[in-house]
Parts: sequence; C-alpha cells; structure tokens
Amino acid sequence: MGRKTCGGIETEGGVSDWNLYEIGGWLCRYTFARKLLLLVPNCSWPGAETDFLLVTTDRRVVDVELKMSVADLKRDAVKDKWFHSWDYKIDGPYRRGMNKDRRPRAWPRRVWKHYYLMPKDTWKPELEQSIQPVSGVLLMEHCRNNHLLITCCRRARPCRDAERIDADDCLDIARLAGLRMWNTYDELRRLSERRSGQAPSLDLQQSATDEKGRYADV
Repeated sequence: MGRKTCGGIETEGGVSDWNLYEIGGWLCRYTFARKLLLLVPNCSWPGAETDFLLVTTDRRVVDVELKMSVADLKRDAVKDKWFHSWDYKIDGPYRRGMNKDRRPRAWPRRVWKHYYLMPKDTWKPELEQSIQPVSGVLLMEHCRNNHLLITCCRRARPCRDAERIDADDCLDIARLAGLRMWNTYDELRRLSERRSGQAPSLDLQQSATDEKGRYADV
C-alpha cells in the first residue's frame, strides 16, 4: 500500500478516494466486530509490516494487507513475511545471492489468518493464482451516499499452528494502539489548522529537544 497522509492513501496515480481511517473503522465495527479486541494500522508487531493488525477476543492475530492495484497485489508474493529467516542449521552457510533459496512460509509469522483487502473493481477471479493459497480476500466499494462497504469474497484458512498471544503481548499491542490514536488526533489537528489558516500549534511529537525533556519520571 502507498504512503498515507491524514488517512488519504497515496497510490501510483496520486491520492486515492479511499481513506485509511474509514477503512479501519469499518473493519472494527462490522467485518470483524463479533470477534475483535484490537486493531492497529501500519505496524510491524508480528515481525513484518502489516496495514491492519487485528487481535481477536481469543487472542489470535489477523493480518489484513491493503492492495490498491493488481501490480501491488502481485508484489506481495516476494515480501520477507512469506519466507523463513535464513537458519544456518537448516539451510547451511549463507552466500550472496541465495535469497532465491529461502524456505517459503504458508502463513506470516505469528499470524492466524491473512487477508488481502482491495477495491472491488480491482479484483478478478484469475488473480487467485497470484495470491497465497491460504489468504482470504476482502473487497471494498463505495455505495449510495459514498458510504463504504466491505464484503468477504474468499475466507482465509486459519493456521492451526499459530499460538494465541499472551497477556503481555496484548498489553504491548494495546499500548501501540493508544499511541497511534493520539498521533492521529495530532495529525487531524494540524490539518484543521492548515485548512483554517491558523498558526500551527505545538507539535507534541517534536516539542522536546532532548531525551530528558521528552520523558519524565512520574
């Protein structure tokens, strides 16, 4: 997925009509509502980058990858998340150029279910040959009054070996979700100031000039 600016998603053709916050809100309130505990956008907690990290009520990890084009979808197959790290005991000594010999993963590390999420008019049935066989497919579209709708086109296969995360992991992800929430509020405040022509207020993320000023012993 392209870079995000205050929820807007930048693609090869410019900023799209899709909004990251609107998509995340729909995933929380509807798609995964019955089993969702937490959702964090744009993080790499499982060990690889994910667009939406979800934790279910039974402490399972779900990875949702947002793809805005067919080319973006096909590039996913070569990401590190789909390969094991090089292991000397299993793979022998590593030599330059041996990345092509990496052992593939069926599921990303620590992930119970994996989904691709993309615009409905981007998906074609023949694209099933280009995605991971265990991955599910979610399709999004704008309906009446420009409202968002996300439907499941193909269910993901669960990884039976994926362990439930423990309480410390849940707290770690919850802390990350809290930080992301306040960062988003700060981003929205700066956008509102730019639109209204106000002088920019204090940037809380850059206000401290040193570690001592940034963090307090409380």
